[in-house]
Amino acid sequence: MSQKPLFHFEVSERKLLLRLFDAVAVLLTLAVVGVIFQFDYFRINGDNWVWTFVLVVYLNFFANVFELYDLQKADRFDTVVKNIILTTSLVVLFYILTPFFTPSLPENRLQIIFFYLSILGALLLWRSLYVSLISSPRFYKRVLVVGDSFDIKLIAQALQKSDPNYVVVGYINTDYSIKTKLDKEDLIRFEIEEFDEAIKKHHINEIVVASAYQKGLMLSLYNKLSDLLKAGFPIRDYTQVYEEITHRIPVQNVDKDFYKYFPFSRSNQNKFYIFIFRIIDIIVSIFGIIFGVFFIPIVVIGNLVANRGKLFYFQERVGKYGEVFKIVKLRTMIKDAESEGPQFAQKDDFRVTRFGRFLRRSRIDEIPQFYNVLMGDMSLIGPRPERPVFVKELSEMIPFYDTRHVVKPGLTGWAQVMANYGDSFDDSLEKLQYDLYYIKHRGVFLDLNIILKTLSTVIFFRGQ
Repeated sequence: MSQKPLFHFEVSERKLLLRLFDAVAVLLTLAVVGVIFQFDYFRINGDNWVWTFVLVVYLNFFANVFELYDLQKADRFDTVVKNIILTTSLVVLFYILTPFFTPSLPENRLQIIFFYLSILGALLLWRSLYVSLISSPRFYKRVLVVGDSFDIKLIAQALQKSDPNYVVVGYINTDYSIKTKLDKEDLIRFEIEEFDEAIKKHHINEIVVASAYQKGLMLSLYNKLSDLLKAGFPIRDYTQVYEEITHRIPVQNVDKDFYKYFPFSRSNQNKFYIFIFRIIDIIVSIFGIIFGVFFIPIVVIGNLVANRGKLFYFQERVGKYGEVFKIVKLRTMIKDAESEGPQFAQKDDFRVTRFGRFLRRSRIDEIPQFYNVLMGDMSLIGPRPERPVFVKELSEMIPFYDTRHVVKPGLTGWAQVMANYGDSFDDSLEKLQYDLYYIKHRGVFLDLNIILKTLSTVIFFRGQ
């Protein structure tokens, strides 16, 4: 019999738990250190509450940038240690460099070391407890899927990849015409008659329905689900669960009526949101262009030595409402890179020069696109613009691909910070899922999240 779970923390609950106890652990440790070692630099009291507030803000900001709240990484202590050291270092550095909001530097500089070690030790101790306790199997959510067997393995992999604490135990097949065999160690197949026994024996926390009634959800199974629902047992729709956990739209699992129930974000038509966002686009793009001017001498020299071609190149891309514009980028490939016709850029593409690879990984090659943002062809955030030839090709292969053109393309986007780099059909489908999620949930908080994740991408040199 499987191990009985205590209870399950939802994704939002675990993120809140991490944020809350990061702050609690740090402040509690600093308070204890202050009492034991007569630590004067940082005191928690009503007179100096701003000091505490600023510390918590810095901690939350840099913990976001260094991915301490990424649940896929929060379960791996080796990754967490590196990110905690980076977070602590930046928090302390910014804290001592803003004395207007924080305490003045003490005469005894040794107290700064105490301050640093207290924050570092508190985060390491709390996160080690999180990994060993909260991330243990006893807190996993154990799920039973009701659906057709050919999709079950893909469903389980997608959900558990996004949330390591979400475990699909098995499934009830609703289409007996499908005879796909699954390895025993992967998932367990249950019959309808075993429904109640499976829930008790395997300590199921939730049922996910991944099959429509008209496509195989037979009456006996429907009645059983209805009885469980009346008894208060959690039963949820697969598309809802998939979207909530993966932050993607399962466009491959919806039919031709997609547009009838796809609720586009109100921000897409909110004139105030669009106006403010446009103002931010203009301000940031001006600063971005000025910032890029400082790199020009380095880029010119590198381009002459390594790329041996024109410094800039222009390429047609598809923008909002399908309108074509010319994007400007720094050259990163060899001359005549597409002598055999248009082709997707690939990971470790042989056409990219060594200097071009540096420009791509550091995202310096994207700086000229601030010009496109300033001109209004692009925005800071949105789906990445694709070339017309590939848009035509992908639109014929992937359902609803053109939907991504209802908003302006962006310099960065949800797909860019969430999806893996790739050039296959599956990779394009995954990116579309993220793009549709952004279009559906577009708003201030999601935009801020993308900006923070973009900073992480640049800092960790993940550009391609």
